[in-house]
Amino acid sequence: MIHIYTDGACSGNPGSGGWAALIVGCGETIKLHGGEVDTTNNRMEILAVLKGLEHIPMHSEVTVFSDSMYVINTMTKNWKRNKNTDLWERLDTVVQNRSVNWEWVKGHSGNPLNEEADRLAYGESKKVNGIQEKPLSHIDQSGKARMVDVGEKALTKRSAVASGSVRMLPETLELIKSHLMKKGDVLSTARIAGILGAKNTSQLIPLCHPLPIDSVEIEFEFSEDNSELVIFGSASTTAKTGVEMEALTAVSVAALTIYDMCKSVDKGISIDKIRLVEKTGGSSGDFIE
Repeated sequence: MIHIYTDGACSGNPGSGGWAALIVGCGETIKLHGGEVDTTNNRMEILAVLKGLEHIPMHSEVTVFSDSMYVINTMTKNWKRNKNTDLWERLDTVVQNRSVNWEWVKGHSGNPLNEEADRLAYGESKKVNGIQEKPLSHIDQSGKARMVDVGEKALTKRSAVASGSVRMLPETLELIKSHLMKKGDVLSTARIAGILGAKNTSQLIPLCHPLPIDSVEIEFEFSEDNSELVIFGSASTTAKTGVEMEALTAVSVAALTIYDMCKSVDKGISIDKIRLVEKTGGSSGDFIE
């Protein structure tokens, strides 16, 4: 069995990017890496996988390890391929001639091969010149906080996915899973709370614009190995500014609701790793963790 560990990086997104693939199982560890100018993180993640698979013989049995949910879920759950269609077509062709298993690995979780791929990809992204610092959009020339004027921007379709985790005792996790918590159905309540949180983001975060929300979805995954409940929140809008804060707020409020419903049996519950996983749309381009 061949193992391939991949990663992509981008400075600016779009900006200078790098990719890396570590191939293990051919008698040695093969390190492949490279970069592109004016690219995106998504392209680098796909290219890393593509280059790794192209390097191994046809009909090989291989497991690809990537910290990119964009790549893993596109290949296993048929996520939409709105961009990078040239790379997806090449990847489909390569996969047809190999037996490929797909495994998501948490970024910066201590896996040495994943960390090495990250280091190589990041290093490639820094080789290209032309990275410029951008002024802070929420600070005016006198240093005062301000709401960004988006009046001249066009309405565009935008989406964002955020995630977070709620760590608890194994017994508490089992109570949630078995619908035995005394306060009621924890997941249904947290899902509604997350949706309400997304809809009220501009009332909670001072400099956020009120947005017309097209959709909000909250999903949960049980991780018995880590004794945690993982939350995924996605939001979409057709507006002049992004919907990242709505997705992050949805996850945060859902996590707090889980804590509130379970605190009577587990005072040590912790909320961790709330972060943006993916965003699409807008002038800044797409982003993938």
